[in-house]
Amino acid sequence: MQTRTLGSDLTISAIGLGCMGMSEFYGPRDDSESLRVLTRAVEMGIDFFDTADMYGPHHNEELIGRFLASHKPKVRIATKFGIVRKPGEYQRRLDSSASYARQACEASLRRLGVEQIDLYYVHRVNPATPIEETMEGLAQLVREGKIGHVGLCEVSAETLRRAHAVHPVTAVQTEYSLWTRDVEQDVLPACNELGIGFVPYSPLGRGFLTGRFQETADFGEDDFRPNLPRFSEQAMVTNRRIADVIGEVAALKECTPAQLSLAWLLSKGDNIVPIPGTKRLRYLEENAAAASIHLTTDEQQQLEAATASLPVMGERYTPEGMKGVNT
Repeated sequence: MQTRTLGSDLTISAIGLGCMGMSEFYGPRDDSESLRVLTRAVEMGIDFFDTADMYGPHHNEELIGRFLASHKPKVRIATKFGIVRKPGEYQRRLDSSASYARQACEASLRRLGVEQIDLYYVHRVNPATPIEETMEGLAQLVREGKIGHVGLCEVSAETLRRAHAVHPVTAVQTEYSLWTRDVEQDVLPACNELGIGFVPYSPLGRGFLTGRFQETADFGEDDFRPNLPRFSEQAMVTNRRIADVIGEVAALKECTPAQLSLAWLLSKGDNIVPIPGTKRLRYLEENAAAASIHLTTDEQQQLEAATASLPVMGERYTPEGMKGVNT
């Protein structure tokens, strides 16, 4: 597995592993299978695991903590704070205060069983809390050795610049894929200018860009995707055209749609590290193979033009989920 560097010195595998689905949102969980996936990821050279305290809540960090305790692999752990929710409830509140950052960080350290979190993100910024206050609190945690690097999720370019002026931001994590390209307007250029890494989550459009899902009935029980505007019956009929185009280009490239989608992201900059999520070995291995696929400039441009010409129906989240996005 190739490596890439976020910020000035956080060197990790070119493709990471999003762990959220191992705990909730995408159907029933199977801890035994998830632990096998984590083990196989390390065997293949994937050393960047992404989690958050609100996944579960807490179960995902505890799961990774179990893995780290039994395997002691050399992996980099990214986790997040700032979204506060109760088990079984999607409704949340945002808390990005410095005092809560410390409280949440110490709880995550205990669940993960580590002395330092490699990359600690503000999951969502509460606009009522100045980002400067949040960054001062995180900078203190860096000085104390509790976190190695600071990241931000779903922020505006303005907020990113203000934050970076207080303490270096190593990475920004935001949804980015062939059907979600908003970051190309302001946020990604700001990252490139400031030397900040970029970590796309949902790089496969929550699985939709792979072509696996044709209607809402394709989703299993306890899967939250049918509740998202982009996955309504009507929206899926419209949005399938994007998945179809990706599938056609992938066939010509002799790779899978997932691999093409990831290869496209990797081609967008050396500071980009996508984190496709999976809880299945098959998809883990398929995604990892994307690191060896090269897109020429012409192939990249043709793929972008073909997908950009098609409309995307529906917001990424419900109004509740959009709280704190692009703040």
